[in-house]
Amino acid sequence: MATMTAVTTTTSAARPGGLLAHTILVTGRWLRAQYRSPALIAFTLVQPAIWLLLFGQLFKGVVNLPGFSNPSYIAFLTPGIVMMTALMTSGWNGTTFIADMERGVMDRMLASPVRRGALMAGQLISNATTTVLQTILVFAIGMAAGARYDGGATGYLVTIVVSVLVGTAFGSLSNAVALLTRQQEALIAISQFISLPLTFMSSIMMDPKLAPHWVEVAARFNPVDWAAITAREALSATPDWSSATRHGAYLLAFTLLVAYLSTRAFHTYQRSV
Repeated sequence: MATMTAVTTTTSAARPGGLLAHTILVTGRWLRAQYRSPALIAFTLVQPAIWLLLFGQLFKGVVNLPGFSNPSYIAFLTPGIVMMTALMTSGWNGTTFIADMERGVMDRMLASPVRRGALMAGQLISNATTTVLQTILVFAIGMAAGARYDGGATGYLVTIVVSVLVGTAFGSLSNAVALLTRQQEALIAISQFISLPLTFMSSIMMDPKLAPHWVEVAARFNPVDWAAITAREALSATPDWSSATRHGAYLLAFTLLVAYLSTRAFHTYQRSV
């Protein structure tokens, strides 16, 4: 009942405004819901720390392989875990849409004057705050474990922006799957089907040059790898800004395309109800 009242209040307040006003209101709704779950917040922050420490110890010997590009594996791994965390966390975005569908909240929102783009953007922005916190935490743990970067504030800022783009792109995709399937089981299965191959066919944990040739080729078309390359270049002492800009532009274009297509999924959902 409280949720429905909040939705009604948000809808009424949103009527006079445009996309920006609607987005601010929807973002506020999701932020309030998100940060009322301290256990969920704790889990989303602790999980990337476990990944970093676990994989950092498990694969630290790869630096001894001929051709590995970084003498410190923890320094190589940390930006990769940032992107892996953004990818994995965003895969669950659609579960909140499914919860709204099951309670009838989604139908009421779509019947209101709230813009469809605001419904998508508000949820993604609220989740981006978690991505930023996770990124900062991963860097703090990585540096405590010995990772060092010469890219300065610019490198860290670029990494945060890129991680948010990853979260936005795959969060949009997760929301689209939720709108199309309306089933939590299907969403989880599809999310795992997408995220695991993207993780292991990238440079998150291993330099693709040391992997089989087909993995190296696949990584060139992998948005997660574009993000990892952009972050590592920006964090290095002598960044190749041409490569960082090119891969960052690929990721931005991919994010905008997926966000647009996922917003169109609202129409498919409405026709199927």
